[in-house]
Amino acid sequence: MQAELLPSEGDIKFFQDNGYWIGPKVVTDSELEALREHMDRVYAGEYETGRPPYLGGWKPGGDAKGIRKTDNSHWSDCTLRALALNETIGAMAAQLIGSDTIHLWHDQLLYKPGAGSNSEQAGNVGWHQDFHYWQCVDPPRLLTAWVAFDDVDENNGCMQVVPGSNHWGLMEGGDFFSKDLAAQEAAMKAPDGSHFHPVSCKLKAGELSFHHCLTLHGSGPNSTHHPRRSLVIHMMPGDTRYKAGTSGDNHMNVLLLKARGGHDGDLFAGPDNPVIFPADLYACYFRQVLTI
Repeated sequence: MQAELLPSEGDIKFFQDNGYWIGPKVVTDSELEALREHMDRVYAGEYETGRPPYLGGWKPGGDAKGIRKTDNSHWSDCTLRALALNETIGAMAAQLIGSDTIHLWHDQLLYKPGAGSNSEQAGNVGWHQDFHYWQCVDPPRLLTAWVAFDDVDENNGCMQVVPGSNHWGLMEGGDFFSKDLAAQEAAMKAPDGSHFHPVSCKLKAGELSFHHCLTLHGSGPNSTHHPRRSLVIHMMPGDTRYKAGTSGDNHMNVLLLKARGGHDGDLFAGPDNPVIFPADLYACYFRQVLTI
């Protein structure tokens, strides 16, 4: 673990107040080259482990000009898995959220193609809160690390967040698939005394940002001629349990839990949700995941 990269007390307070934090570079340039190569292999249907990602997302042969979102790429590729289960990133998450243990919720391999001036293919991601899709969890204390494989800014559709929205509760009108961020912003009403003032999470390749599962976020178009590539690592404290009877009952992790005999109130744990932090548990579960 790279202790020098962990957030300071000021960083932790900033995350708790604002619902996001821009972190340091955690991936070296040589590692980035390997990650991009292995990302391409997954998109080509070359699965190092013999197991495909979760089948609910983008598949080889799909729309080459649209956004690609591939869930649980760590099932398929050991290089991507090493990043998804990175101990230092897990330790960062543990400090930011205030937990002794961090499990993987799931990963998402994201590819936003460069559309140039073709705005219809530029790939907006609408304002949304991740918890809108994860209401099957209790308590709602999940957080996400967004690891950049390329430099990202407003030109290629970097993520934008609304500071403080992690304290607003679950908002109406959030939709990942919305193409009109301005219309969403106009329709959403911030609580009294709060303001909807988005900020851009500009990152250099290899850097990462964190956001809380209740933080409003989205992204604009990629108007460059190059793809915007990243791995998103969704994480949760070790006390996260399944809450039945919600709109999240069809979530991938609920289906996996039920397939193993899980019920309402059970922990999301075991080989489907391996421990990332602390390191002693991480090593044990990493070996277990490799054998699935």
